[in-house]
Amino acid sequence: MTMPFSDALINAADSALRTLFVKPRASQTCPTVPEHHDDGALTPEDKHLSGALMRVNHVGEVCAQALYTAQALAARWPGPVGRAPNEALAQRLEQAGREETDHLAWTQKRLDELDARPSLLNPLWYAGAFGLGLVAGALGRGPSLGFVVETERQVEAHLASHMDRLPANDHASRAIVAQMKDDEARHARDAHQAGAIELPAPVRSAMRAMAGVMTTVAHRV
Repeated sequence: MTMPFSDALINAADSALRTLFVKPRASQTCPTVPEHHDDGALTPEDKHLSGALMRVNHVGEVCAQALYTAQALAARWPGPVGRAPNEALAQRLEQAGREETDHLAWTQKRLDELDARPSLLNPLWYAGAFGLGLVAGALGRGPSLGFVVETERQVEAHLASHMDRLPANDHASRAIVAQMKDDEARHARDAHQAGAIELPAPVRSAMRAMAGVMTTVAHRV
């Protein structure tokens, strides 16, 4: 049964408020995070670097919530005459968003442990990602899933770079990033198998450029 578009709008607004203003709760504990980790071994410089990197990762998860929510909303939009809402696609995107909520909760918790704060620009990041998600979703199933694939591939590469940059003795942060990296790769594979089409090279390049701006700013603000 297709969700009425008015209900989808309410759900989208609720998701935005919960992402930005409510402490997220994970449905599962990251299985690779040691139950007992000692942050006392981290120098102040280590904690500062880890906090900055985890802030960037947290921003990425805020954006993931916005992207999946917007794409699901677009999938339920009746659109032009003759276009039917795609409830199956909307539910697939929402399920991926729920899985990303674990990442949001893990990165928030790690920020707290490192005495670091989230980005002050999270509402701006969310709004920008939501707009991109609406555009991608409005293009139809193939391009929308293609956007998911390219986004997750770029995030996976970004997380791999963080594994190189995180302090070697910050085992908790490294474990979280490693698990997130595996999950993002799986999301990309799932979207590809579901019928994603490859985005044009200029679009992929533009996405990388925008992500570069976001990560640079979020590292500090």
